[in-house]
Amino acid sequence: MTKGRILLVEDDAALAELLTYNLERENFEIQHTADGEEAMLLAQENPPDLVLLDWMIEGLSGIEVCRRLRRRPETANVPIIMLTARGEETDRVRGLETGADDYVTKPFSPRELVARVGAVLRRVRPALAGEQMSYADIEMDIVSHKVKRGGETIPLGPTEFRLLRHFLEHPGRVFSRERLLDAVWGHDSYIEPRTVDVHIRRLRKAINNGGKSDIIRTVRSAGYALDNEGRV
Repeated sequence: MTKGRILLVEDDAALAELLTYNLERENFEIQHTADGEEAMLLAQENPPDLVLLDWMIEGLSGIEVCRRLRRRPETANVPIIMLTARGEETDRVRGLETGADDYVTKPFSPRELVARVGAVLRRVRPALAGEQMSYADIEMDIVSHKVKRGGETIPLGPTEFRLLRHFLEHPGRVFSRERLLDAVWGHDSYIEPRTVDVHIRRLRKAINNGGKSDIIRTVRSAGYALDNEGRV
């Protein structure tokens, strides 16, 4: 089972090959590009679980890619680790202020990077920590297929369970209908995007039963997110 999809943006072919080898050995799925513009397209078409981003790539710089990823709803919450030979404190601060979640200075060991990747993903994807997931007052047991909110068991159909699990794996992140179709129904699904709205309504009805606050946020023209400040 894959631990997550990583977009690697690195124009040093030898380093990219080394990192790909080490990350795939740890069961990560890697998509690689050496070009900042292509990185933006790839991230927009199929948002990854994490971006490894070289600062000094040709064309569109890594710092600008980071800035643009943070501006777009579909990638605003994707964790970013910047890779760079720039070790000055001012550069590190600039990278973090632009939106990077972590900063690794070259040269570094592949083992260190893999550890950093794992640490960042564990913070943003609760599913990687075990068989239990939670967000706010919602708890999910993947093995027993049970969901509780505020300690009360919530009956969910299989599709609503998969939807909620996907949201719990990426709390706060906005997903379009098309992205949810791919993630929950699969790439080969011929279901209409509007079908997602039906299942979102069913999920909302189930988890908001009893007058509980709406924890699924609708983002106009963008999609849906699991958000503790949720509102319709």
